Amino acid sequence: MVEIRLRNSMTRKVEPLVPLDPENVRMYVCGPTVYDRAHMGNGRAAVVFDVLYRLLRHVYGPDHVTYVRNITDVDDKINAEAQRRKAAGAEGTLEELIAARTDETIRWYHEDMAALGTLAPDHEPRATDYIAQMIAMIEGLVAKGHAYAAEGHVLFRVGSYSEYGALSGRTVDDMIAGARVEVAPYKEDPMDFVLWKPSDDDLPGWDSPWGRGRPGWHIECSVMADELLGAEFDIHGGGIDLQFPHHENEIAQSRCMGHGFAKMWVHNEMLQVEGKKMSKSLGNFFTVRDLLDQGVPGEVIRFVFLGTHYGKPMDWTERKREEAEATLRKWYRQASEALDNVEPYLGVVKALAGDLNTPQAVAEMHQLSQADDSPSLRASLKLLGLMENGVPGWAVGPDLSSYAALLSEARENAMASKDFSEVDRIKTALAAAGVEVRMSKTGVELLAAAGFDPDKLEAV
Repeated sequence: MVEIRLRNSMTRKVEPLVPLDPENVRMYVCGPTVYDRAHMGNGRAAVVFDVLYRLLRHVYGPDHVTYVRNITDVDDKINAEAQRRKAAGAEGTLEELIAARTDETIRWYHEDMAALGTLAPDHEPRATDYIAQMIAMIEGLVAKGHAYAAEGHVLFRVGSYSEYGALSGRTVDDMIAGARVEVAPYKEDPMDFVLWKPSDDDLPGWDSPWGRGRPGWHIECSVMADELLGAEFDIHGGGIDLQFPHHENEIAQSRCMGHGFAKMWVHNEMLQVEGKKMSKSLGNFFTVRDLLDQGVPGEVIRFVFLGTHYGKPMDWTERKREEAEATLRKWYRQASEALDNVEPYLGVVKALAGDLNTPQAVAEMHQLSQADDSPSLRASLKLLGLMENGVPGWAVGPDLSSYAALLSEARENAMASKDFSEVDRIKTALAAAGVEVRMSKTGVELLAAAGFDPDKLEAV
């Protein structure tokens, strides 16, 4: 069996994955807060952990992996969007507007992630289905002295957990500054965070020992992980932006309840656009749906993501998109006639097993392509979540057969006359149009490459 090694954020080392139970390898990943479309950073995280999920299934067997990715459907941003709609004249109660918004956004998320080729997780719990369990855990933390009630709130007493900060490696001063903590008179310490907060009549709420209210964000994941994976499980994943305070707080809550929680923490780095941080203020913020609606295939988006190691910041550029599309077109043509009767290439599997090294996996597949090992290429594409439904229409490419015939005729004439000027002219014109020219003893092959422009073919 191939050994999987991952960088554990807790120890800052690449370590072998040693499952608690090889018959049931368990992974929890923080999913979306469903108030709007998934942006590109959300998409990258989903693809990263989908690749890990596929690798785990390949190594341990599909029936021996449990993947949980939650949905946060109670949140101040969701409430604010529902209130905005109500103020704009939308019909229905606030609760009905919230339900409509979350259902709509969950559907969007599923559609967009499916377009990126991600598999559905084994469990996708909604936070609102686990309110009773959240209240029970909060009561347990209060009873153990790790939490306290104050003015309708319940807060976690950070000072009661001596290892707080171990995951992020931050000092208390750094954590206070980074978390932008709310300094409230009912807090014993500025670092204490909310487990339960009061709700007025204009907000969703549930009855609790501390009055009508709703849970804090961090308690949700601790409870859902415990309910679906047990008190201790193998991997907890998410974006690096969640490492603090969200994941730090999850650890504190769960460990103070006596739970071992996650053995290994895996975080993917952030996404940039053309070398700059993605933000609405810079005008470079876009969603997965934005690109899909512009005609960028989901598999191309996924392939661009795979080109950068998950532990490094990823830069989305138009050039990468063009190159990814050209490469996939080429590989899909090569693999289209191959049978599904081989295992993925071992070099690709080992690359993924080595801390999910997708750039190395892609390099291995370039070698498969050069060797024209179509069966291994096809199987490896599928392991990476590509070409699962055959060759898509966008990958077929333009019909360049007439230009190939023209070049073949020119080459035959040149072989007789020893004058290759016309061959060179055609090749130059084709290259200017974004066409890759391959000439061999068996004939001429033309492929639409990055930057293909059909209008420039007139010059041929």
